[in-house]
Amino acid sequence: MISKSELLECSIVNFTTFGSKRFTLDELANELGISKKTIYKYFETKEDLVSESLSHLLNRYLSEINDIVKDAHEDPITKIIFIYQKGFGYLKHFKPSFLYGIKKYYPKADRVFNDFSNKLVHGTISSLLKEAQAKAYIREDIELNLICELYFLRIDTIAFKNDNLFNLYSNEVLLKHLIVYNLKGITVSGYSNVFFDEVV
Repeated sequence: MISKSELLECSIVNFTTFGSKRFTLDELANELGISKKTIYKYFETKEDLVSESLSHLLNRYLSEINDIVKDAHEDPITKIIFIYQKGFGYLKHFKPSFLYGIKKYYPKADRVFNDFSNKLVHGTISSLLKEAQAKAYIREDIELNLICELYFLRIDTIAFKNDNLFNLYSNEVLLKHLIVYNLKGITVSGYSNVFFDEVV
């Protein structure tokens, strides 16, 4: 019998690719070679499945984020760039219809995504920015909360606003324009890292 973890993995791949509303439980069951009844053994509703499969994906990303944050060899600004480099690897597979779909049809999953984004930006990223400012890598006049709001909180919205930017540009180009250039603009002269060196 299929495990819950396997069901979640297959679900999130299809939901992010085809849209959570469009991809049906019948299609999911067919792809896995199981009956729809098996899905309902694990989840009462499709919304529960969408929400939990998204949590499953975000928890994997969170584990990678925690590894980056714990790395004593990297400075806080470099850690932020690594976090978004990993994140863009995940977002690249999201179709705009997935995020629109959860916002419109699956409020529980939308809350999961928004809670994750808020904790990432106002928790992890904010802490790393404060650490960078305390180490004099970021200029003293920079309002870090505003930087979080302007540059980090809604990257997914920017990336998917009109066209899917992940279809139009490589992850490397998006990382430079959405993250690296913005961070470069708030750092003190003399600060550099491997990503900054590439864009000089």
